[in-house]
Amino acid sequence: MIADRTAETRLLASIAEFSYHGDAGPALHGVEVAAAPGTLTAVLGGSGSGKSTLGRLLGAWLLAGRDGTLAGSLQLEVGGQPVSGRPLFFTGMPDDPRIDPGAWARHVGYVPQEASSMLSAVRGTVEEELAFTLENRGIPREHMVRTVADVACRTGLEGLLQRDPATLSGGELRRLAVGCAVVDDPGILVLDEPLESLDQAGIRTVVELVHAELARGAAVVVLSQHADALTRAAEHWLVLKGGKVTASGPPARVLAGGALAESGVVISSPSSEPADPAVTLLPLQAAAGTTAALELAGVTFGFGAGQTPSKDSLLLEEVDLQVMPGEVVAVTGPNGAGKSTLLRLLNGLYRPLRGDVRVAGGSIAGVPTGLVARRLGLLFQHPHDQLFERTLLREVLFGLDRIFGSSALERAEAALAAVGLEGSGGTHPHELPASGQRLLALATVLAREPSVIALDEPTVALDAHGLARLTAAVSAAAGRGAAVVMVTHDMAFARTHAHRMLRLDGGRLRPH
Repeated sequence: MIADRTAETRLLASIAEFSYHGDAGPALHGVEVAAAPGTLTAVLGGSGSGKSTLGRLLGAWLLAGRDGTLAGSLQLEVGGQPVSGRPLFFTGMPDDPRIDPGAWARHVGYVPQEASSMLSAVRGTVEEELAFTLENRGIPREHMVRTVADVACRTGLEGLLQRDPATLSGGELRRLAVGCAVVDDPGILVLDEPLESLDQAGIRTVVELVHAELARGAAVVVLSQHADALTRAAEHWLVLKGGKVTASGPPARVLAGGALAESGVVISSPSSEPADPAVTLLPLQAAAGTTAALELAGVTFGFGAGQTPSKDSLLLEEVDLQVMPGEVVAVTGPNGAGKSTLLRLLNGLYRPLRGDVRVAGGSIAGVPTGLVARRLGLLFQHPHDQLFERTLLREVLFGLDRIFGSSALERAEAALAAVGLEGSGGTHPHELPASGQRLLALATVLAREPSVIALDEPTVALDAHGLARLTAAVSAAAGRGAAVVMVTHDMAFARTHAHRMLRLDGGRLRPH
C-alpha cells in the first residue's frame, strides 16, 4: 500500500445551514459531525432526511457556491494542521473559500449511495478502475500492481479483475466502489449505504474492511437508513429528520428513545445475519386447473455464448419455474449469480438460448418486448434505468392511455397515491431521493395492472415508511391475482412476504 496518511487525520463539520440553489428551504440545518482517528460514526435517517447531502458535503462532491449556499465550517486536519492551511468558514457570500475536490479526495474517500457514480466510466476492467486514482497520482507501476491486488483481495474482487465494470451485479459494483475509495489510503472514509445490494458474503467483506480501516487509524462515517450490525458498532449515532438532528449519542441511548423509529430508520437485527421474521406466509394453494401466470421451461442463457455454448459460459442452465396467480416468489442468491438476468428474460429484454418463457399461458418467443410489458411489469434494480419523463405524473401516464383509454389519468393518480407520492405529480423524477425514485418506478408498474410483476431488489434505498408502501403494494397486487417474483438480498423481507423462496446459484434454481 502507499504511504499511510491516516495519522491524526480528522474531519470536523459544522453545518449551520445548507440549501440547494432554487430550493425554498435548507436541506441541512444545525448539523455537526466530528470524525476522529479510529472512530466509527453513524449518521442515520429515513428518506429525504439529508444524510446523503451531508455525505456529499463531507466528500466535497457538493461545493459551496457551485451547488448551493453553505453557512458553517469544514475543517480537514492531518497531523493537527488544516489541509487547506486554515479552517474553512462559509457565510454564503461570493468570497467564501473554495475547496479543491482533487486535493480533498487525497484524504477523504467517499462512496455515494449510487455506487456506479463513483466509477470513472473510462476504464474497461475492474483492475483498471481500481488503478485509476493511483495512475493519476503517478504511483510506480510495481507499487500500483501490488496495491490493486491487495485491495481486490480485501473487497472480494480477485476473480473479477478482468471483468468490464458495466457487467457487474449491483453488489459487485458496490464492492468495487468501496475498493476505489480505499485504494489511496485516505484518512477519512465516508460511506453512504455501504451494505446495499450485498449478499451475506459481501456484507461480511465490507464490514471486515471497515473494521480493518478503523484498526489502522482511519475515521469512518457511515450514512444509512438501517440500524444494522455495522452501524451498531459505531461509537456515536446522529439521527437526521428533515435535515435536522433529532437525536445523538451512543447507540444504546438513541435506541432507547423514540427518535429513531419516527425518522423512518429500519431497525434490523443486531447480528449480521437476518433475523427470522414474526410472520412467514404459508404456501399458496392454487385452484385445480389454474394456469400458471408465469412459466419457465428449460431456460438456458449465457452472454456471448452463441447458439452452441459451452457449459462454462452459461449463466442459467435448464431453469424451470412456475408461479401461480396470486403467488409471491422470492429469488435469492449470491451477487453475480444471474438474478437480474433472470428477470430480464421474463419480459423479453433478453431471449433464452434454449427453452421457453410463458406469461399468462402464452409463449413470449418472438413477441416484441413492448407487448410483453403489458402482461409483465418489471421494476429495474436501478430506477433511473426506467425513468425518463419530465414529471412524476407524465412518467406513470406514459403509454397508459393505450391500455385504459379515458381512465388512464385516474389510474396514474391512484398508482402515485399507492406509493405515497400523491400531490407530487408535477415534480421532476430526478428531484426525488433514491427511495422516491424507486417508489415512482414501482408506480409505473402498478398502474398497468400486469398479470405478472417482477421486482429487482425492491427494498434497496427504502426506509421503514417506504417498506410499508412496498408491502402494501405487493399484497394488493397478489390480492387481485397477479403473480409476483422478486429478486432480493433482504432475507427478512423475503421470508415475511413470500409464499416461496428459491435460490439461484450455479445456474440452477432450487428451493431455499
